[in-house]
Amino acid sequence: MAKVNTKVELQFGGKAFNQDQLVEMAKSAYGKKDIKNLDIYVKPEEGKAYYVVNNDITGSFDL
Repeated sequence: MAKVNTKVELQFGGKAFNQDQLVEMAKSAYGKKDIKNLDIYVKPEEGKAYYVVNNDITGSFDL
């Protein structure tokens, strides 16, 4: 199966965030460099995103 180029952009309330921006925001909120896995869950209705680093450490940041 051929690789598909994709773009994901979250738009709400006059704001827009792409995947790279969300990843950088999560990394900045976490503040450490020992990231092997990073899951991000966006909750626009709360104006927040939640992250899980290395299947263990959780946190959040404002959008």
